[in-house]
Amino acid sequence: MGRKVTLATCSINQWALDFEGNLERILKSIEIAKAHGARYRLGSELEICGYGCADHFHESDTLLHSFQVLRKLLESPVTQDIICDVGMPVMHRNVRYNCRVVFLNRKILLIRPKMMMANNGNHREMRWFSPWNQLRHVEDYYLPRMIQEVTGQDTVPFGDCVLSTNDTCIGSEICAELWSSRSPHIQMGLDGVEIFTNASASHHELRKADQRVNLIKSATTKSGGIYLYANQRGCDGDRVYYDGCAMVAINGDIVAQGAQFSLNDVEVITATLDLEDVRSYRGEACQPDMESEHKTCHRVKVDFSLSSGDDIYLPTHQPITWPFHTPEEEISLGPACWLWDYLRRSGQAGFLLPLSGGVDSSSTACVVHSMCVLLCQAIEDGNSQVLEDVRRVVGDDSYRPEHPKELCGRIFTTCYMASENSSKDTCSRAKELANQIGSTHMNINIDMAVKGILGIFSVVTGSWPKFRAHGGSHRENLALQNVQARVRMVLAYLFAQLSLWARGKPGGLLVLGSANVDESLTGYFTKYDCSSADINPIGGISKTDLKSFLLYCVEHFQLSALTGILAAPPTAELEPLTDGQVSQTDEVDMGMTYSELSVIGRLRKISKCGPFSMFCKLLHMWKDALSPTEVAQKVKHFFRMYSVNRHKMTTVTPSYHAESYSPDDNRFDHRPFLYNTRWTWQFRCIDNQIPVLRVPLPVAAPGGTSWQGGVKDAALKAEMLNTGSDQSERTKCPPHPGGNWDL
Repeated sequence: MGRKVTLATCSINQWALDFEGNLERILKSIEIAKAHGARYRLGSELEICGYGCADHFHESDTLLHSFQVLRKLLESPVTQDIICDVGMPVMHRNVRYNCRVVFLNRKILLIRPKMMMANNGNHREMRWFSPWNQLRHVEDYYLPRMIQEVTGQDTVPFGDCVLSTNDTCIGSEICAELWSSRSPHIQMGLDGVEIFTNASASHHELRKADQRVNLIKSATTKSGGIYLYANQRGCDGDRVYYDGCAMVAINGDIVAQGAQFSLNDVEVITATLDLEDVRSYRGEACQPDMESEHKTCHRVKVDFSLSSGDDIYLPTHQPITWPFHTPEEEISLGPACWLWDYLRRSGQAGFLLPLSGGVDSSSTACVVHSMCVLLCQAIEDGNSQVLEDVRRVVGDDSYRPEHPKELCGRIFTTCYMASENSSKDTCSRAKELANQIGSTHMNINIDMAVKGILGIFSVVTGSWPKFRAHGGSHRENLALQNVQARVRMVLAYLFAQLSLWARGKPGGLLVLGSANVDESLTGYFTKYDCSSADINPIGGISKTDLKSFLLYCVEHFQLSALTGILAAPPTAELEPLTDGQVSQTDEVDMGMTYSELSVIGRLRKISKCGPFSMFCKLLHMWKDALSPTEVAQKVKHFFRMYSVNRHKMTTVTPSYHAESYSPDDNRFDHRPFLYNTRWTWQFRCIDNQIPVLRVPLPVAAPGGTSWQGGVKDAALKAEMLNTGSDQSERTKCPPHPGGNWDL
């Protein structure tokens, strides 16, 4: 009949500049696609060199090596008799483009440059590439001599064009073009293109997968057609994790789906579909629009068919329901896969984590445990690459893990770093969790090191600082907290480098961090303390989500030790105990709750709010719990602390990117780190609004606040009406509170 086509798309774990490994994985994916009867294979964005090359795209070597890999692909017998669609950078007329190169049987059919750049958030494509802005325009591209020698071609079509086979028409989109309001698939569909392809490098964020699925379903619901989506997988050498989700859709239905999180380096998804289903759908739903005037696509013709003449008995794929992961499952799986890529590619022998017995460090420990569960499951499923990598990490060619807990003991070391300010409860909680996940656990007392450092200071200055509880000043109190935190960082790296050596084993350990995204927002950590590490799997995750994740781990992994950890108030344990009990808590130190911080973080980054616009939004969001005065105080307190501590983001540990309000200065949040912390003009705008507010009196909760007209009493009103000089208390930068605030 010649109407059914078998198509392949894939998720491949490519690595920036790993040309050898990238070539092997591309060839393997093509081999699998052919074995399943596919006549067209789509790969991920920039798969030849890796998407995350960043400023290496400026180097001529990256272009050279990409063409060398392309030559290997053209020459390989694996790539014969299948249309291959690969991604690589190409320079045309001295301009660098992010391109798709489509070839068949040692001939390049076309080169399609990306037309819409991803240039926000984690992406800076305009730094390295130019968009192809010439709609429906095609030029001759002169091939390098190394490619001419293989193909016998001098030039090939370069530009906004589609591929016309004997039986259908195929058009490309590249990643961000799907998300654009001017997506190319709209006009291509109206011009009769029946198969759309999208090569992506789309990173994981919590609760994001459904956006991709809905966009693809919507694209083919509106105008019909088949949509192939390929995506990068794994850690490409940076903070993001590309989470696969390769898929095939037709006429608004998903018919084939790849895994979102997987340890398989190569995953190929194939689907057999009937072109007549597209034609029938369009004939009913899209006929009037397809007759309208539009500029036609430039078609590159190839004497090749995706279908065969005897496909009448070939079954086609039917619609499926996409099973989305919960946020807790995403936290369990995404950072775990990211950690595994870092470990196996770093050449280290495992991880070391300072385990305090609190929510954050326990969450990091649970992510490592989840990684071990995934590794054991992959080995049990016959993944030889994972087994080979595990053996290399542990330094034993005959090793085969029997249980996640046993594997955890081989590659994960935890240590509780006690001081005289530590409680027995946190120590026992850390030990119990370590026992349940199987990590090699140590108890380390840091008092000797702290006293030694303070002794040096005393010899030089003749002074010995005291905690506030013992009569010391705020500056003394803060310095004594910070020296403990920084000693823990020094000891963490010492034990990471030498603990395996002391046990007669080879290799070193990667130090894991455990500061969450909310603490990074306000700088609630000591610069260069034990939050400073090699990598941090939870640095982009909110405290609220981490608590939900630990509840998930209690049930999913049977880690009962987490119950006590969740019940305990978060604390840094850097100040003296009161009657053996913790007297310092994180939320009191920060002056706001973690849930409040999450809301503020989203307003600051996603809604682009400065102090005044944030106050205006929170005034309504929190009207049932806080008065305008209290809202103003929280907003001003946040921005003071944010600006005072913003410099810490320049040294924050590289963290798994999981939230769109991440404050990571190095890649995601490009804002200054030296501020006027008084925010004089902005705070005055807030203060000027409070006296004139006329908001209905809310019903006060027990112990809550009643208010009318925006002020509680005459004294507060008088204070807020004072909008004069910078000398008023409300515009002064207050002294740091206790805990981890650190200049």
